[in-house]
Amino acid sequence: MFRPTVFAPLAGCLLSLACAQALAAPAPYSTMVVFGDSLADAGTFPDGSTGATLRFTNRTGPTFQGDFGLVSSTLLGSRLGVPTHDLNASTSPVRAAQGLPDGNNWAVGGYRTDNILDSITSVSNATIPPNNPGGGTVLRSRQGYLPANGGRADPNALYFLSGGGNDFLQGRVLSPSQAAAAGGRLADSADALQQAGARYIMVWMLPDLGLTPALNGTPLQASSSALSRVFNQALVQRLSRVDAQVIPLNIPLLLQETFADPGRFGLGIGQNLTGTCFSGSGCTANPTYGLGGSAPDPTKLIYNDSVHPTIAGQRLIADYAYSLLAAPWELTLLPEMAQGTLRAHQDELRNQWQGDNGAWQAIGQWRAIVAAGGQRLDFDEQNHSAGADGSGYNLNIGGSYRLDEAWRVGVAAGLYRQTLEAGASDSDYKLNSYMGSAFAQYQYNHWWADTALTAGKLDFDSLKRKFALGVSEGAEKGDTDGWLWALSGRLGYDIAAPGSEWHLSPFVSADYARVHVDGYAEKGNRSTALTFADQQRDSKRLGVGLQGSYRVTPLTQVFGEVAREHEFENDTQKVKISLNSVQGIDFKLDGYTPRSNSDRLSLGVSHRLTQELALKAAYNVRKDDNLTQQGVSVGVSLDF
Repeated sequence: MFRPTVFAPLAGCLLSLACAQALAAPAPYSTMVVFGDSLADAGTFPDGSTGATLRFTNRTGPTFQGDFGLVSSTLLGSRLGVPTHDLNASTSPVRAAQGLPDGNNWAVGGYRTDNILDSITSVSNATIPPNNPGGGTVLRSRQGYLPANGGRADPNALYFLSGGGNDFLQGRVLSPSQAAAAGGRLADSADALQQAGARYIMVWMLPDLGLTPALNGTPLQASSSALSRVFNQALVQRLSRVDAQVIPLNIPLLLQETFADPGRFGLGIGQNLTGTCFSGSGCTANPTYGLGGSAPDPTKLIYNDSVHPTIAGQRLIADYAYSLLAAPWELTLLPEMAQGTLRAHQDELRNQWQGDNGAWQAIGQWRAIVAAGGQRLDFDEQNHSAGADGSGYNLNIGGSYRLDEAWRVGVAAGLYRQTLEAGASDSDYKLNSYMGSAFAQYQYNHWWADTALTAGKLDFDSLKRKFALGVSEGAEKGDTDGWLWALSGRLGYDIAAPGSEWHLSPFVSADYARVHVDGYAEKGNRSTALTFADQQRDSKRLGVGLQGSYRVTPLTQVFGEVAREHEFENDTQKVKISLNSVQGIDFKLDGYTPRSNSDRLSLGVSHRLTQELALKAAYNVRKDDNLTQQGVSVGVSLDF
């Protein structure tokens, strides 16, 4: 947005600082392309005679006369790992005069919604806004984004749109019909990008102009607030028909929440945050935290001038946008938690079988098992998923019955508790799993085989998604359920002679599993609260391996297994998301990508305490390019 009366020089460039502050994080987009007005302008106009460019936020430094802070679009792009040069302004006359390359930020201070659409479909002009010295002068003109790129939009880029404020401030919106038309024009920009191939489009909803220092407390406050709502209603209605992944930013609600609880966000308490500003340009400077006040500090205020945010406001908006983009990176790990629990259960079954190798109970007898253990999951970051660390514990009980010389069958049940900390703010996700398996084993001469059918109930009893929100930490909570089932089988050949002290068996394996996580809504209607659709994760694996054992003493046996598995269901997982506070728009974003190949190893020992009672212990590890799963267990078996 651009307020003509506040078109004052603001400051130089802190892009290098943005890079230094960028966090190591997933980088899911090829680049970020920005369209809009002064709220997203990365530095189009000259900053006086300094040779630098200005941004529309507060200056920084000890006396607030030096460089200026970064706007939300640059802060967001930096966190997403977008190359530095792409975050620069696209139509800056200053950069052109200095021979510097243009960036992908097409936002220009003073742009109305029609100018924003032009910068996409026809011509981008760096024009001094009206009612300023030289108003109407075109400092630079170039082809718009689509003409400059052969009419095609990069389908892997994130597109970032803001606008609408200048339609009001330049007197183009005076009625509900004009407000609705302006909202529709901003949606036209998203539609034009989608028609050209864009898939991911993030769009600001217009802040409540009645809560800006420019209009707050004036006779125009109520009508400006009402027309802002009409603009957003039209914008959301039109965006719901754009065939792309449109991510709305409910900026008006975010700011209302900030004004209602300023201390939470590190802002000044007991201050008039909607009627005062930092710089005093076009508005009343805050007597305490404003420039020239008793304790100047722009981080205590939302507004730098009559309409533009301070660096505190810019960071708050960037963090909010990032929290929406980062949500699927974490939430697509929920099915992986369940897959990890299933693998731990299957590992425990195999440990019991290996410990019994060559020492089944007598025909017609039962063998009961009780085992307890723990497991750990470590997910490395991917382009579309967050890093995470998990831990858990389990209890398994069951038994087997020997039918004849070659066959035995059995059942097992397991209770698993698992926690996962994910993402930059260590979100907390907790899962209780209740597993049941029926299995059968065959062992005759050199050949052996086993198969197991497993079903499970999933109870995600605490899902706490956490994220940065300015100097504060945001958190949204929910819970959900799910289920899984799996079928696994192995076939092997023991090359050792019957009755040998050692056994060595190459084998092949096949596994199928399906995990379903029910959709759920985070509690409340805050700007950051989301609803997630159902997720389903299938796994189809084939493997080859080698299993071996050695009887160290008549009572003690060591055993082990190594295997290589190939995963056929390795498509990137996606989850559909919507904001609780914005009806009619949902978007689907990429998350975790299963790896194609993994290796697993198990080592264990079995010691018979009596003829009927045996003690077993085992260690298991599974690893691929992004996941490491480890587990230990100790158990006993009793024949009767």
